[in-house]
Amino acid sequence: MNVAIVGASGAVGQEFLRVLDQQNFPVDELTLFGSSRSAGRKYTWRGKEYTVKELRHNDDFKGIDIAFVSAGAGTSREFADTITKHGTLMIDNSSAFRMDEDVPLVVPEVNGEDAFNAPRRIIANPNCTTIQMVVALKPINDINPIKRVHVATYQAASGAGAAAMDELVKQYGQLERGEEPTVEKFAYQLAYNVIPHVDVFQDNGYTKEEMKMYNETRKIMHAPEIAVSATCVRVPVMRAHSEAIWIETERPITVEEARRAFEHGEGIIVVDEPADKKYPMPLHVAGKDEVFVGRIRQDLCDPCGLAFWVVGDQIKKGAALNAVQIAQYMLKHKK
Repeated sequence: MNVAIVGASGAVGQEFLRVLDQQNFPVDELTLFGSSRSAGRKYTWRGKEYTVKELRHNDDFKGIDIAFVSAGAGTSREFADTITKHGTLMIDNSSAFRMDEDVPLVVPEVNGEDAFNAPRRIIANPNCTTIQMVVALKPINDINPIKRVHVATYQAASGAGAAAMDELVKQYGQLERGEEPTVEKFAYQLAYNVIPHVDVFQDNGYTKEEMKMYNETRKIMHAPEIAVSATCVRVPVMRAHSEAIWIETERPITVEEARRAFEHGEGIIVVDEPADKKYPMPLHVAGKDEVFVGRIRQDLCDPCGLAFWVVGDQIKKGAALNAVQIAQYMLKHKK
């Protein structure tokens, strides 16, 4: 298997290197691509040194089986034809193609089979917040169809990239020294703050991030009837996103039913012992592969309602790991 990583120097690109190794993904040849700024950088992987090549419109992808791409939507759109023209499968982490009808949007635990219907040789990796939410929704929807989802997210700095993570750390240091904090990656200072604003605002008052959760959930779950309403908030956490989720199902659902479904759900770990103060937190979930679910409880206002709390590592399951798992699913179920 010949593999390429596009955007190798970014936070997700670096996570791709770690995940491919951790997952023991079969790689015969590895090629790293980046911008002109990143070209020439060297990284060691599995004991061998690799130099980042500048991404260009040429035949560099000839002979490459899979390209994991995390370089932004603009780059993905510009280079998609270059990457795929010799048959390379492009697994794209950006928002560029997610809602295109001829590009599958895949979370393997939920709709892995969709990966085999990729006529353009492009598979889209969903938004990080959507990924962890649909992993949690799937086992409930399987036993009791979901009609409505309300979600409030608590999103880590990692969602805005490596520079944003650096900025958060820098802000704490600056504030500690009595200096004015650097504010470049977010609308406001993130340290000691929460910002109810992720991505750009749309005409309907929701942000683009919130609309991604609305649109992507329905596509992934093949359920255009599911109503999804989201409020996305940036919090001063480094790399794991949290979500408070309320759902309404077709018939009443008990906490016991839901817990059993979660416990048998693929890619889920239940941490739900509130009496012992055990529940998922970014502090403990950062670096983990699974989606963690806790605070499972009945909605006090609706017998068909359920509330729960979900935490997942944004860089791992929310990006690099999910993309690698798509490739693993395809290799395992090769047709």
